[in-house]
Order: sequence, then structure tokens, then C-alpha cells
Amino acid sequence: MKNIYFYQTDIGKICIIENGTEITNLYFDKGIIPNDAKINETELLKEAKQQLDDYLAGRIKNFDLPLAPVGTEFQQKVWRTLQDIPYGETRSYGEIAKNIGKPKASRAIGMANNKNPILIFIPCHRIIGTNGKLTGYAGGLEVKEFLLNKEKANARKQIKD
Repeated sequence: MKNIYFYQTDIGKICIIENGTEITNLYFDKGIIPNDAKINETELLKEAKQQLDDYLAGRIKNFDLPLAPVGTEFQQKVWRTLQDIPYGETRSYGEIAKNIGKPKASRAIGMANNKNPILIFIPCHRIIGTNGKLTGYAGGLEVKEFLLNKEKANARKQIKD
């Protein structure tokens, strides 16, 4: 049985889901509860929310949570690569494709990015178009822009401190 809990954040209402030991999903709330989940705020969900709050406030750059995204081997590889993008930086789909040894797979990278089940914790918002433009994001482009701007501002602030 999975546990799900809903939270209000600076970026809107989200829901986080865990399987008893690992975070499996983070969604922008659409009011849908998966059939295999019950509303129950566990210690892991509380910790995930606290780390999300700390991230949004600029107190942490990296998450320390057990993550278990479900996807194909290729998707898993892409998602692991996304986690290596430093806080406050972006990469293009083409750069990720080259990084995983599939330089012609930009479109497939985009599809894997689109299927990321654990938004923010797996930072798919750090992927942009080759031309530097923001591309689709499950939370909307305004949320993606908000996250990227917040990271860049916090990274600059920490360099000055």
C-alpha cells in the first residue's frame, strides 16, 4: 500500500507518494488519488515536505531522500543523469543525450523527462531547449521558471556569502 499526502507550497498544491520506504511520486495536485494509495502523512512524507520547503527557501541545494521512480531502464538512466545537474545550472536535451552516450536521442530524452514521476526531487526542471528556451513542465512553465530563477538567485547569494 502506498501513502499519499497533499501539501500547500510556494509553487502550489502538490502531493507526495511513498511506498513505505521510498518516495515514488511527486505531482502537482490534480485532485486524483491513485487506487493503490491511502491518505496518510508518514514520517517519510513529512521529511520530504520539510526538505522541499528547505529547498524552496534556499536552505538546501540537494535532497537526501530515498527515491524509487518506476520506469524503463532508459528512463532510469536519464533520471539518474538529471540528478547530477548541479543546483542553479541547466542542461539541454542534447547535452543529456551526449552524457548518456546516445547523442541522437534528444527526443527520447525529452520523452523520459516528461515521464519523470518525482518532479523537483529529480530535477527535470533543469532541462531546457538547445536554444536556451524553457520547454514543457508538468507544473507549467511559470513554475519551471520560478524554480530555475530561485536556484540561480540562491546560488549567486551563496557565492557572495
